[in-house]
Amino acid sequence: MVIAIIDYKMGNLFSIYNGFRRVGGEPVLIDSPTAPELKGADGIVIPGVGAFGDGINHFRAFEDVFFEKLHSGTPVLGICLGMQMLFESSEEGGGRGLSVLRGRVVRLPSDVTTPHMGWNSLRILRESPILDGIKDGNHFYFVHSYHCVPEDGRCVVAVTDYGCDVVAVIQEKNVYATQFHPEKSGKKGLKILENFVRICRS
Repeated sequence: MVIAIIDYKMGNLFSIYNGFRRVGGEPVLIDSPTAPELKGADGIVIPGVGAFGDGINHFRAFEDVFFEKLHSGTPVLGICLGMQMLFESSEEGGGRGLSVLRGRVVRLPSDVTTPHMGWNSLRILRESPILDGIKDGNHFYFVHSYHCVPEDGRCVVAVTDYGCDVVAVIQEKNVYATQFHPEKSGKKGLKILENFVRICRS
C-alpha cells in the first residue's frame, strides 16, 4: 500500500510522512517524476506550504505522471497549497493551476487577520469517505491567506467560518483535498489520513 508524497520542495513532508506511518500506510517521499514508486503508487499526496506560483512551477515536472495516475483512478489527496493548486488559477502569484477542479483561489476577506492561523471547526455539508468518523464541530489546524472558490459547489464536503464560508474539504470522484493540515490536527487529523489509506486500499 504505497502512498506517494510528492516532494516538490513546498511541503511539510516529514509531518505528513510520519502521520501516514502512524495510521498504517506505507508513505514514500517522491522527489523525481521517474521514481518507480510514483508510477506504482496506490495513492498520491500533494502537500504544500507557500505561494501558489512557486508551487505550480515546482510541480510542473510531475504533471504528466500525475495526470496519468489521476485519470487511471488513483486516489489523490491535496493538502493546503496542494488543494489550491488543483484549481484553475489563483490571485496569489498568478499563472494557471492544474485545472483538475474548476474554480479559482482568492484572498481571504480584508476584514479578517491573514494569514488565518489556528484551529477552526468544520461544518459538514455532505458525506464523504474522507470524513468518516469526523463530526460537525470537530476542529482542525489551518494556515493560509487564500481560499478556494469552486465553480461547482457540489464538490464541497465541508466549510469553516473565517470571515466567509471557507471551503475546507473537497471531494470530486477520486480527488480529495483539505485546506487545513491533517498532519498537524491531532487525532482527528490522523483519522483523515487513516481514511485516505482506506480509500486507497479499496
